[in-house]
Amino acid sequence: MFGNPAQEVRKLELRDHYDVDRALLDAWRSGMHKDIEEAMSSHREFLAEKEALGFPYRRVRIISEPLSEYQRMAIEIASPEERLRWLPRSRVSAEPLPGNDCLIRDDLVIFNLIGGDNQSGAIQLTTDPEAVRFCVDAFERAWSLGIPNGRYKP
Repeated sequence: MFGNPAQEVRKLELRDHYDVDRALLDAWRSGMHKDIEEAMSSHREFLAEKEALGFPYRRVRIISEPLSEYQRMAIEIASPEERLRWLPRSRVSAEPLPGNDCLIRDDLVIFNLIGGDNQSGAIQLTTDPEAVRFCVDAFERAWSLGIPNGRYKP
């Protein structure tokens, strides 16, 4: 995914909870600030490395209100420098969006399929130009409707 050519990566997150972050949520619940800072430091390093390689990264999180416990944690620990927007689900009721979370470039989309058990089910990759354009357009619309990180106040 991060091979040449370098280009922006966009991530669209549609769910209110991600089981993959269970340990982080448990640390947040327990007030384990050192564990949270270690995880967030790794995330910041990942973003900085990708940026240095020519892969700027933007992310939109579509969230339900009132917020889930997971999203309350995510907002509290979000890196201030990350290009991240929070988008209340009520603002996208009539917006065309992909059916699954996805990573989007100008030439491909990677969909993350989640099973009914809240576990990763499969990964789908498409380079179909119509599907890619749909996802790029959906992301840009969601970005324009989203509230910049640090300004969203639930």
